[in-house]
Amino acid sequence: MFICNAALRNKEMRANCSSSSACPANSSEEELPVGLEVYGNLELVFTVVSAVMIGLLMFSLGCSVEIRRLWSHIRRPWGIAVGLLCQFGLMPLTAYLLVISFSLKPVQAMAILIMGCCPGGTISNIFTYWVDGDMDLSISMTTCSTVVALGVMPLCLYLYTLSWNLEQNLTIPYQNIGITLVCLTIPVAFGVYVNYRWPKQSKIILKVGAIVGGVLLLVVAVAGVVLAKGSWNSDIIPLTISFIFPLIGHVTGFLLALLTHQSWQSCRTISLETGAQNIQMCITMLHLSFTAEQLVQMLSFPLAYGLFQLLDGFLIVAAYKMYKRTLKIKHRIKNPALRVEARFKKKSTSPKETSAFLEVNEEAALTPGPSGPMDLHRAVMPTGQISCAK
Repeated sequence: MFICNAALRNKEMRANCSSSSACPANSSEEELPVGLEVYGNLELVFTVVSAVMIGLLMFSLGCSVEIRRLWSHIRRPWGIAVGLLCQFGLMPLTAYLLVISFSLKPVQAMAILIMGCCPGGTISNIFTYWVDGDMDLSISMTTCSTVVALGVMPLCLYLYTLSWNLEQNLTIPYQNIGITLVCLTIPVAFGVYVNYRWPKQSKIILKVGAIVGGVLLLVVAVAGVVLAKGSWNSDIIPLTISFIFPLIGHVTGFLLALLTHQSWQSCRTISLETGAQNIQMCITMLHLSFTAEQLVQMLSFPLAYGLFQLLDGFLIVAAYKMYKRTLKIKHRIKNPALRVEARFKKKSTSPKETSAFLEVNEEAALTPGPSGPMDLHRAVMPTGQISCAK
C-alpha cells in the first residue's frame, strides 16, 4: 500500500512539475522513487515482521497475566495513570523541547513531535518480561495508551503546533490504532484464558514466546540496519535526537514513577513503557499527512528511533541481569547460610519459587531505611526458619 500510494503521488508531482516553472531544474525523476522504494521495502518488512511479532508476543505474554492482578490494576489504576502521564505528558513535551533546542527544519520537527505523541509500542512488553517487571501493568498500559491516543494524540499535536502555521492538515491513523487494539486484546485474551485453564502449559508457552520474541527483535534490528543504511548518511541532528529521545523517556519515566511511590517492579515497567513508542503508527501518520518529497526527509527519524529503542532495551535488560547476579552474589557472601539454602532450593523448589526468592532478596536490599544484618537475614530466610532465627 505504501509503495502504490507513493508511486501515485510521484506521478502527480511529475505532472505538476511538467506544467509549472516552480520546480527546480536540477531535480531528477529517479532520485525520489529510489528513496521511496527503499523506505517502502523497509516498511513492508517491518509490517510483516511486527504483525507476526505482535501476535506471538501478546499471546505468549498474555499467558503471564493473572485475572486477579489485572483487575486490581483496573480497579485502582494509579500505576496506569502515572504511565499515561509519562506517555502523553512527558514524551510530547520532551519532543517539543528537543525540536526547539536543536532548531530543526519544520519537516524534521514534525516527525519528532509526531513520534513523541504516539502511544506506547508492544516492544516494551517483552522487555518488561525480561527485567521481571509487572506484566499486568505493562499490558494494561499498552492497551490503555492506545485507546487514549484516539483523543489525546490529536489534542497534543494541536497544542504543540499552534504557532507553527502548518500548510497541510495532519491525519490521525484511526484505522491503524484500531488494528493495533485488535492485535493487542485478542491474543492477550487467549493467553489469559490459557493461563487460567492450563497454568503449567502457559509457563512453557511464555518461555518459548520470550525466546521467539527476542529472535524477531533481532531480525527487525538487522533488517532495519541493512535496508536503512542509506539514511545513516543524512543529517546528523535527527539521528542524534533519535538516540537520546528514548533514553530521556526511560529515565524520566523511571523518576516520575519513583516520585509517585510506585514499587520497584512498577518503576521498571513504567520506564520501559515510556521510552518505547509505536513506530508503525508514526510511519503511517507521516505517510497519510505529507507528500512523497517530504517523506524522504522525514522517514529516517522514526526508523532510527526504532533501532535505537531496541538497542536501549537490550542494554537495560543486560544491565538488570548483571545487577541481579551481583545482588545474588553479594547476599551469598554476607550470609554463608544462604549458599546451603541455594543448593537445597535448586534441587527442591520450582522455578516460580526460585524467582520469588530472588525478588524477595531484591526488595529487601532496595527497601529504604536502616536494616541490620539480622533483619536482612530474616528478610531473605524462608518463613519456616524465622522462628529459629529469633
